[in-house]
Amino acid sequence: MILVDSSVWIDFFNGKESPEVSLLYNTLGKQEIITGDLIIVEVLQGFSSEKDFGIAKEILESLPFFNLSNKELAIKSALNYRKLRKSGVTIRKTIDIVIATFCIEKEIKLLHNDRDFDQLEKYLGLQTISLY
Repeated sequence: MILVDSSVWIDFFNGKESPEVSLLYNTLGKQEIITGDLIIVEVLQGFSSEKDFGIAKEILESLPFFNLSNKELAIKSALNYRKLRKSGVTIRKTIDIVIATFCIEKEIKLLHNDRDFDQLEKYLGLQTISLY
């Protein structure tokens, strides 16, 4: 099971070539790709074209869906953020901490193209799909 971060989906829908997008193309239909509420928001909010929005919405709705937070995960996310700050690491987006905490707690690998997750892998043990 793989959770694909919005950083990869946005490149995917914009037709941008990257190792992560290639892996997504090659993985669709072969492994279970999942999505979640926060990722859907981040991806869909950027579309200006109704047609492109509809296509992306249909693709994302076809995937198994998870709520990426609840009270317990919110508290664990805050604890993870505090742990990182004590180590001198600042994560730019709170959503990334929530996504990482969900993946850590559920033991789900993350496919991403966002440098913040590299720090979360290093300090918190986030499992990511390694392309290198």
